[in-house]
Amino acid sequence: MQIKTMRAAILVESHQPLVIDEVELPESLDFGQVLVEVHYSGICASQIHEIAATKGPDRYLPHLLGHEGSATVLEVGAGVKTVQPGDHVVMHWRPGSGLQAEAPRYRWRGRSLNAGSVTTFNEYAVVSENRLTTIPADFDLRLAPLFGCAVTTGFGVINNDAQVKIGQSVVLFGVGGVGLCAVQAAAMVSAYPIIAVDLLDTKLDMARRFGATHVCNSRSTNDVDGWIRDIAGVAGPDVVIDTTGVTRVIEQAYELTNASGKTILVGVPRKGDNASIYTLPLHFNKILKGSHGGDSLPQIDIPNYVRLAKSGRLDLDKLVSHEFCLEQMNDAISQVKQGNAHRVIIQMLR
Repeated sequence: MQIKTMRAAILVESHQPLVIDEVELPESLDFGQVLVEVHYSGICASQIHEIAATKGPDRYLPHLLGHEGSATVLEVGAGVKTVQPGDHVVMHWRPGSGLQAEAPRYRWRGRSLNAGSVTTFNEYAVVSENRLTTIPADFDLRLAPLFGCAVTTGFGVINNDAQVKIGQSVVLFGVGGVGLCAVQAAAMVSAYPIIAVDLLDTKLDMARRFGATHVCNSRSTNDVDGWIRDIAGVAGPDVVIDTTGVTRVIEQAYELTNASGKTILVGVPRKGDNASIYTLPLHFNKILKGSHGGDSLPQIDIPNYVRLAKSGRLDLDKLVSHEFCLEQMNDAISQVKQGNAHRVIIQMLR
């Protein structure tokens, strides 16, 4: 391959800052692999959970991170047909069109460095073909990473998981990047009311700008459930979405949902943090469902969302609250952990 080394942010030890260092790329591409130059990466809660080992001990250390980015294709391996050199692409974690390739074999300080089918916390990446979707050459690469997870998950939760109908009531617990996208999607399908619940007024103000009809700061509201029922009806909302992964909020979301409604879980609790629910309503019409990236199909959904963004109906720019460079990756992660960011973008190119 034409690129031999790159700078990358490496997770060497759980609960510790990432190490920014030089990494050696493989000598050649395997079947179905694609070499890309990464322009921008987003930071998702999934990376925060990986660093904190919330699902248990990390068996793959050291390894690379990141699953939403924008890039330019440099080289393609045998069998690759959906992208070609020069293409601008979104990097995403949900499988799309194309081949599923073996994970790349990087080297760092004389040892193997693990990576999955896609990583974005690096200047270059060897990516499985099915984790790349082409976008128009004139689309802003700074905003394109949002299609890799935040937009496809948020819109997919509304469109695919909850299948919200016109006039249905929607409540969202947690309006970070994914939650704000879900608010936009709910507004697009004419849900009503759209109620955003969060701990921070800055996020709630942004939710209003994206289409929330009512907002609630749960830290300063004595009876959140009663407040929501006053707006959505005593039977409870039609759709309640949790993006926080906090077990008591999951329980609250489920209890609030009406007997024929849907509770959609986006956030994932820490391993060992178990929610307790009364399951009888699930034997009738109530639905409790975990979302897997909004059940999105990148090859279909990303082109659709690109059209919405180019038409001005989907506001991406306001979703980006902070920007950093690769060398500031740990500062960027700290910003995400503080909880007041919408989406943080990392510029990879020096």
